[in-house]
Amino acid sequence: MAKKISSLEDLGGFVFSTNKEFDFDRNADAEETLAPGEQLLEAHLDKKNRGGKTATVIKGFVGSADDLKALAKELKTLCGVGGSAKDNEIIIQGNFRDKIMDYLKNKGYKVKRVGG
Repeated sequence: MAKKISSLEDLGGFVFSTNKEFDFDRNADAEETLAPGEQLLEAHLDKKNRGGKTATVIKGFVGSADDLKALAKELKTLCGVGGSAKDNEIIIQGNFRDKIMDYLKNKGYKVKRVGG
């Protein structure tokens, strides 16, 4: 089965243009990462679309994709589990919401518990 292309990022992010005055700026979409004290993160527990397994989802991160991936790696290492980082969300396998919230608060982030 062929891989489905869902966005321009899947193609490498390049656009072909016949406009001779077109100026490709590679860093045009680069988002500046806010300081931890300025970020308000939400900690969710999620079971939907995961085969009944629980995942901890951290939403609300404002910053570059590289910084998001770095924070996700720290959290995955902290909990000793897998996960992913995409669409300004960090998904950690398992119920580690309290542990992650304590860690993020110690790093200076504002963290809000959402849901049960």
